[in-house]
Amino acid sequence: MVSHPKMNTYLYAIVVGLTAASLVHADSEQVPDPKSSPGYQYEQSRILEAQPVGPYNQPEWTTARRFPNTRVYLQQQPWGFGVEQWVKAQWPRGEAANYLFQEEMEIGLPYRTQIDLYENWRIDDRGKVFQDSTAAEIRWALADWGKIWGNPTLYGEWKFAAQNQGADAYELKLLLGDEITPRLHWGFNGIYEQETGGGRATEIGGSFALSYTVIDEKFSAGMELKIESETEKGARDNAPLEIDLGPSIQWRPTKATHVDVAPLIGLTSDSPHVELWVVFGWNFGPGNEAAHAPVSLQSY
Repeated sequence: MVSHPKMNTYLYAIVVGLTAASLVHADSEQVPDPKSSPGYQYEQSRILEAQPVGPYNQPEWTTARRFPNTRVYLQQQPWGFGVEQWVKAQWPRGEAANYLFQEEMEIGLPYRTQIDLYENWRIDDRGKVFQDSTAAEIRWALADWGKIWGNPTLYGEWKFAAQNQGADAYELKLLLGDEITPRLHWGFNGIYEQETGGGRATEIGGSFALSYTVIDEKFSAGMELKIESETEKGARDNAPLEIDLGPSIQWRPTKATHVDVAPLIGLTSDSPHVELWVVFGWNFGPGNEAAHAPVSLQSY
């Protein structure tokens, strides 16, 4: 496979354009901020997920991973700790199903920083279990929540491939996200991944997600869109283009736990028929206490 020039240009333009936009403050005198209206503020004050928590004043909904494929800001506040179990099941076109399992530990650090550690393993079509890789991730938010449009957060990850499982790779992302209304949230990730050896495959892509809070702190529903194209150095064929789209839901059985499910349907011939993501997470430590609406509004 080789780079598809139009696709790469298009995806790079998305990442660069959104990065530039996120660093520019809107002029509040020329463009009225709808979030300053009394109606918006009243509705926000009634929803616990919208209440600010922690030293960065981020809304409570950001502390429980809202989307399996699209990250938003930081999940863990300083010295907070969380664990997640991931399952990814994929049914490719013309191939047997494959399964990826991932255990993740999340640790919040000061200065708007978070580190995550991963263990990844697979089950092949013969039922054999084997290690795929381990990985380390760091996130750093550029500012406290609401100070910059889109709340931009920089993300870097290094994957250490297991023996006979390909080459190591690094991944860079720009994370954006915010609320449109107190119940409606969005996220966007621009993605670049590069193998350091082997075929030196390069992946460029992006993901976009929307979510609506149906039951405050209990249930939300929305959608996710994932686009990616992988190229391999020296190959001469056009790069495949994968586009997946599907519903995304979150159920929060308790204040500290969340379950995310996203069955994505492949929309191109290079996409799998179905790609199912399931995440179970449990948060511990600072930043996981319940948010509370103002006492004056609790009677409504």
